[in-house]
Amino acid sequence: MKSTDKILQTLKLEGPQTAQQLALSLGLTSMGARQHLQQLQTQGLIDTFDKKASRGRPQRFWQLTEQSQNEFGDNHSELTLQLIESVKTVFGNNGLEQLISHREKQTLANYQGQLASCSDLLAKVNKLAEIRTAEGYMATVEVTKTEIFLLENHCPICAAASACQSLCRSELEMFQALVAGLANVNRTEYILEGARRCGYQFVAI
Repeated sequence: MKSTDKILQTLKLEGPQTAQQLALSLGLTSMGARQHLQQLQTQGLIDTFDKKASRGRPQRFWQLTEQSQNEFGDNHSELTLQLIESVKTVFGNNGLEQLISHREKQTLANYQGQLASCSDLLAKVNKLAEIRTAEGYMATVEVTKTEIFLLENHCPICAAASACQSLCRSELEMFQALVAGLANVNRTEYILEGARRCGYQFVAI
């Protein structure tokens, strides 16, 4: 993987970083990291913002731009948007809701089958992250003393979800169904509301 691709991947997974942080995590020299960052900035894939430090000058952080989302794939977004509009036109909003419900049931059954062998909540969330990553969501899991977080650093259906937010509603409901009786699920971060990722909080019952 090219250094520029590694930088994009790191910013996607870990959020804004300084040039020094990126150089350290990727094994680059400070000069090398800055050269790659300037190249990506010229391409419009990243930009900077300054954050006040406790001492001295503000720190400069690098972050992904909206344009960079195209680098991570969007599962044929143009065709998907056309299909959504066609379903609305031919079958109305009720027909679209039925289609989403059918997709949700199919996906839920698929996920339930893959999670069937998981013995506890953490195992289920870890398996779910594995499945979602394979689908393009770049999912990770974070664990605290009282909560488990499923963090999706990319949304491969972002364009479709923007046009039809019922898709996101069904995902939250599906996650709740997958851990019914074990945990309550809440969405804590949401790409469509300006967050850099989607986050789901699993709190054991």
